[in-house]
Amino acid sequence: MKQINFEQLALQLDEVKQLTQARVGQDDANYIRKVIVWQRVFEWSGRILLMLGFWQPLLWVVGVLSLAIGKILDNMEIGHNVMHGQYDWMNDKFINSRAYEWDIACDGSSWNRVHNYEHHTYTNIIGKDRDFGYGLLRLSNDFRWRVKNLWQFITYVLLSVLFQWGVSYHEMAAERVFFGKKKDNRDNKVSHAELKKRFFSKGAKQLVKDYVIFPILAGPLFLWVFCGNLVANLLRNLWTSTIIFCGHFTEHVHTFTEEECKNESKGQWYYRQALGSSNLKGRKWFHILTGHLSFQIEHHLFPDLPAKRYPEIAPKVQQIFQQHGIHYNTGGFWRQYGSVLKRIIRYSFP
Repeated sequence: MKQINFEQLALQLDEVKQLTQARVGQDDANYIRKVIVWQRVFEWSGRILLMLGFWQPLLWVVGVLSLAIGKILDNMEIGHNVMHGQYDWMNDKFINSRAYEWDIACDGSSWNRVHNYEHHTYTNIIGKDRDFGYGLLRLSNDFRWRVKNLWQFITYVLLSVLFQWGVSYHEMAAERVFFGKKKDNRDNKVSHAELKKRFFSKGAKQLVKDYVIFPILAGPLFLWVFCGNLVANLLRNLWTSTIIFCGHFTEHVHTFTEEECKNESKGQWYYRQALGSSNLKGRKWFHILTGHLSFQIEHHLFPDLPAKRYPEIAPKVQQIFQQHGIHYNTGGFWRQYGSVLKRIIRYSFP
């Protein structure tokens, strides 16, 4: 790692966190409750408008967009952040990382093991962080090139279309549950039987809810509602996949070896999070729809701080990085997304 004053870096970033934590309180509780209310408004408005599509097709289109926004808010600004424990201090039995289950095919417990713990602890350490490329994409020279990498752009598009199912299947694929030889260094925290049970159980609930129950409740408008739910889920998948790729796989995001990270100090851990993430610039509504993952750097530094606080601490983080000569990876959506696509295509080849 680069020779910088990691002790001072840790002290400065710890101070940012402590000062922000001291301000967390009623405003944050009011905020997340307001977002939950709006999420319900978008979801149920969307479901009602889908049934009015037979009368005026434009209402069906508005209904799809409204339902998609409801699902995006549920997954990003509410589900992701609540499950990170950002609002556990409220002692609210619903807005709590131990109780919340989001509207997505992935079982919350699996996400907590693979993403919340593994990815956030071992960010971008090759061999330890299974989120880097998800075992499907070659995104750096740390991985040996294989023929299948030639068409990995198509793999990326398919993964984005089916993103909720990719996230749901991620842990099972990594544990070689259905095929392949288990890696020797894997320490299974859950049995294969339990993984399969949770995967099929959560997935079935999602399918029945969106493609059986709500369409049947619509009676003769079954097909309108069925197709509306399908398109809303597709829009949610494409949005979440794109935002997450922009936060982790832009051109200048770094990777690390296990050897580099041995006996890592707090400052070095902060440094790895800084170089393993990238931000997106945008307006307030844009940040809310990303779950504030447009501030991926601040999220990786302080994953348990309420995400609405990231915009106010970002200038301080950027100033500290500047003092230490650390690159603050940020840019507009199209520039960052373009660099993601460039990275996927670049590493398609040897």
